[in-house]
Amino acid sequence: MPVQLKRLLILGVVLFSVFLLFKYLLTPASFGQYGHYRGLALEENAALTAKYTGSEACYDCHDSIVAVKNESLHSSIACESCHGPGFKHIEDPENEKMDQPDSREFCAHCHAFNKARPEKAITQQDIREHNPDEKCIECHNPHQPQQ
Repeated sequence: MPVQLKRLLILGVVLFSVFLLFKYLLTPASFGQYGHYRGLALEENAALTAKYTGSEACYDCHDSIVAVKNESLHSSIACESCHGPGFKHIEDPENEKMDQPDSREFCAHCHAFNKARPEKAITQQDIREHNPDEKCIECHNPHQPQQ
């Protein structure tokens, strides 16, 4: 066997051995407990603090706003989609306030004209042309935008 092949074979064995060593050192003990998954991932995720509460949590205190929103084109949009995670607000409503976005750019996330979006799926506007000097909420109630 040529010397070059022997050296390549030795290098290959060394690299494979290093790979196996790193695999052994870096693979968590619970890996493979549930198929090709890390078993402790379930417990770690369950221990995380919830950030989103769901729109139902808003109903108790904001029933009048929810009633208006549920009759509008925005009825299928979760409250936290616009106002952000509500878990801190639910725990301490006096001191933890929800986001109240009012910028044109925020509304443009969904309503800016986009040729790839079906026109009937969502009302689209060219925000540079449509009342450029005013905030959207000066003319539109975000909970009932069609009025």
